[in-house]
Amino acid sequence: MQTQRAYYDIDITRESYCAEIREIRVLQDTVAVMLDKTIFYPEGGGQSGDRGTINGVALVDVQEKEGEILHLVSALDGARLELGPAVLVLDMRRRRDFTVLHTAQHLLSGTILRLTGTPTVSMHLGDELCTIDVDTKVFPEETCIMVEEAVADAIEGDQPVIIHHCPPEKVSAFPLRKVPPQGEAVIRVVEIQGHDFSPCCGTHLASTGQIGMLRILGAEKYKGMTRITFIAGRRVLRDSRLLRHNGELSSRGLKVPVAETGKGVLALLEKTNQLERTIKVLEEENAGFRAEALLRQAVPHRGEPALLVESIPDAGIDEVIRIGRAAQKLSDALIVLVSPRDVKFAAFCSVKGVDIRPLLKGNMEAQGGHGGGGASFFQGTFPSGAALAAFVDALP
Repeated sequence: MQTQRAYYDIDITRESYCAEIREIRVLQDTVAVMLDKTIFYPEGGGQSGDRGTINGVALVDVQEKEGEILHLVSALDGARLELGPAVLVLDMRRRRDFTVLHTAQHLLSGTILRLTGTPTVSMHLGDELCTIDVDTKVFPEETCIMVEEAVADAIEGDQPVIIHHCPPEKVSAFPLRKVPPQGEAVIRVVEIQGHDFSPCCGTHLASTGQIGMLRILGAEKYKGMTRITFIAGRRVLRDSRLLRHNGELSSRGLKVPVAETGKGVLALLEKTNQLERTIKVLEEENAGFRAEALLRQAVPHRGEPALLVESIPDAGIDEVIRIGRAAQKLSDALIVLVSPRDVKFAAFCSVKGVDIRPLLKGNMEAQGGHGGGGASFFQGTFPSGAALAAFVDALP
């Protein structure tokens, strides 16, 4: 059924609007409500559908399919609706957010084309971030700054946004940034005076000054092009507020002014890296000392090569492996070290031509363990401490 599209002309000072529910259509997982007229913009042109309520029932989405506008609600909520009069309430905060973003996207894409000659190939306005994909592999930081400053100039200039409706045969009179849709009786062209002409069905502001601010958050290579991420309007305010909050937390933690947190973080990272290098050296030295002590105290089992089995209760498997690597350099024995804490073991042997896997793998699997390795190093893990103990008891 045809629905009158009132979403372009609504009065944002009103709290509710009247319509008629003409049809309720049960779909697979949702219910589609068909109205005689609607204030809810359906998803399209890279812009998400509106949200709000119909007779108090929350919309989960608004879609346009084959010329029909489907107001989607949950199957449970759909059972509460019936044909007849309906009160529509639009989520105006969300509508304004996406209207700002869509207008900002037009201005951003038009500015990039004007300054760099690079066209926008696609765009997406998301609930968190917005992106445009531009047809270039290189978009350096200085270009981002140049574009951002030019967009800020246009916002401060408060340029009017003009909507043109024209038949397809007259659309060529406009210097369009992209190809208009085919098969339309009337083409809707959005003009940002002096900056952009683009065919578009989305919602837009009356002037660029209403955008407030636009920030480019980054530019990265994407499928042979560049993906530019941006935010605009109140999202810039929220982002600034969050960055300030995090900056103040970092400032207090680093004991430096907010403006110097970047330097403070780099200094802390360098100090941390130095400490990590020192810790690694000390860990290796400690592993060497523990390996020497272990070899002095261990009583080798009979066999060729000699078998040394030791449990190290206070160590995790990473430390066990460090000790084992150190011991491997000092002994020709087959060394099996156990970490009861992690329910794991590691085995080592430095004798060339000796493959330790046949001595360990079958016994490990018989106790429900799993693992792997090579001829001179093998490790495994068990489902329980009892299984690990049984493995150790079964060693020759």
